[in-house]
Amino acid sequence: MANDPVADGAGHREFLVVAHTGREVVTQTMESIARHCAAAGVRLRIVDHDTRSRDAAVEAHTDVAVDPAPPESHPVDPDHLRSIGAAVEVTSAVPASAEGCEVVIVLGGDGTFLRAAELAYPAEVPVLGINLGRIGFLAEAEANRVDEVMRQLISRDYRVEPRMTLDVTVIDPARPDEPPARSWALNEIAILNRTSHGVLELVTEVDGRPVSAFGADGVLVSTPTGSTAYAFSAGGPVMWPDLEAILVVPSNAHALFARPLVTSPRSLVAVEIDKGGRSAFALCDGRRRLDVPAGARVEVVRSERSVLWVRIDSDPFTDRLVTKFDLPVTGWRGRPI
Repeated sequence: MANDPVADGAGHREFLVVAHTGREVVTQTMESIARHCAAAGVRLRIVDHDTRSRDAAVEAHTDVAVDPAPPESHPVDPDHLRSIGAAVEVTSAVPASAEGCEVVIVLGGDGTFLRAAELAYPAEVPVLGINLGRIGFLAEAEANRVDEVMRQLISRDYRVEPRMTLDVTVIDPARPDEPPARSWALNEIAILNRTSHGVLELVTEVDGRPVSAFGADGVLVSTPTGSTAYAFSAGGPVMWPDLEAILVVPSNAHALFARPLVTSPRSLVAVEIDKGGRSAFALCDGRRRLDVPAGARVEVVRSERSVLWVRIDSDPFTDRLVTKFDLPVTGWRGRPI
């Protein structure tokens, strides 16, 4: 059962919806959500970004070349949802967007989920992903289950689990008077070469002790949740999401010993950039970028705050792994009874 912020139905209930508007199925899915919410007296909050089909600023400049075949777009129409009977508010995508909401519902794939997590994280509101894309590892359900999912949400028939996140700090010894740059990540922090030329010379460190120095395209520091994302593509292991650990994965390293490391969740993982080499940047979940000058140091630790995950009666992670990656399991007979 969910941790209900609204005691016994007192006050109002409100869901924030963050949608990927590049797929036609989003229109039908939004209508289903609106009908369920209207019937239950639950308000909806929509992000203004999702109500626009194209960037108005681009269309306003006639000197900007317009793609003759723009990407498919199916923006959310608040007026149409209101005509169904839903109470709809449009909000900006700011850290306070999810405040006062019971749940953030994500319609889309993993990229949309990470965009929604930026809004849910500061407000400590749980997130539920409904996959409209292809893989959608972070999603809890598929689009064809939206009616069932909404019935469970409205009846509060769900549970909330924490997923660990990472805090990242960039320390530049050349600028001791400036405050360190900081951010956070649900999936990973990718410390990458700023240019496509040559390699990034770096040293990895765990708990104050050096581990290995090498040249590489970069290094990834990942949570278990992010192990099936960028870290997996770079050769890291799959980690079950209820595991608590920090994963370190070099990316295209030029070294004999540059293998993935799985450290304690209490570890401090650091990456030092050679002061005589190239500069880098730290990319958090592919969305938030911090500059990392040559000679700077990147420190990553487990965050004290988690992203709250809505769990309904979904398949176990093992089944999801097999389905999403289409893994061969022919010949399995199971445990004898």
